[in-house]
Amino acid sequence: MATKEEILAGLAKAVIDGDVDTAKKWAQAAIDSNIDAFEALTKGCQQGMKVMGDRYSAGEAYIPEIMLSADAMYTTMDMLRPHLKAKAVAPGTIVMGVIEGDVHDIGKNIVKMMLEASSVNVVDLGRDVPIAAFVDKVKEVNANAIGMSSLMTTCMFKMKDVVDMLVEQGLKPKVKVMVGGAPISEEFAKSVGADGYAPDAAEAVKVFEKLMRGA
Repeated sequence: MATKEEILAGLAKAVIDGDVDTAKKWAQAAIDSNIDAFEALTKGCQQGMKVMGDRYSAGEAYIPEIMLSADAMYTTMDMLRPHLKAKAVAPGTIVMGVIEGDVHDIGKNIVKMMLEASSVNVVDLGRDVPIAAFVDKVKEVNANAIGMSSLMTTCMFKMKDVVDMLVEQGLKPKVKVMVGGAPISEEFAKSVGADGYAPDAAEAVKVFEKLMRGA
């Protein structure tokens, strides 16, 4: 039987190669070996997507390759989803989406999956979400928080427009805002008026919990 390290490395490589069949094999190996499902996603699959993201940024990989890697990633996520173990986050509703102009949603989808495993009601607006759509949906579902992500530096500044619109409509500070994504930093989050920032999915769940409990 493969070791934990071999399984995590296998998951990462399957994602990098965009090999769905191999991804399934390693996902099943993770399940059979009782490897924590969240760890398999973050230390296996997500590491593979990070490599592909870096290659894409460097002009060493292109959209078709990224899409193949995403297919392998989502296949693994579907297999591991029933095995996720997460503590319950404070009750409430979170509106999530990738900011307008950006379609990179893998990180957002992992966070969504973890939150749903923690019994949080998540309203997923998807990707390339217009600024006003976030605010409109918050009002429609009486949400407690917004989660926005972006992988593109050209789009991430639009997050401030969402925060500004919340302020203008009297929805802050009641509605908390968290941002994330590869180019996002804690300093950037503060600069756009966000209440929280998370560098990865595991931290995102913790930050959402604090925000929704009013900590």
